[in-house]
Amino acid sequence: MSSERLVAQVTAGPGGVMTDDVGVITGDLTVATIALPGNSRARIHVQYTGAEEWYVLTGSPVGIPAGGLGALHDAVLERVRGGGAAEAPHD
Repeated sequence: MSSERLVAQVTAGPGGVMTDDVGVITGDLTVATIALPGNSRARIHVQYTGAEEWYVLTGSPVGIPAGGLGALHDAVLERVRGGGAAEAPHD
């Protein structure tokens, strides 16, 4: 597994984010964007900040853009802040 992993805490906008595991989650979240082996795709996980369980953000995994993992992570955080049952950016 790749060791490249970016993590940030963020408050979800109204309507939260959509997960594959439990549907919509809202509030203060921790987001992890993790490069997969080969570094061309990344998986995005979210959790309630301070919780132990992680959930897969719907639409993940996604391709890593030319701007790199940081650009993808920033795009995910922007979507989370926007809420509206946000999903992972599309390839």
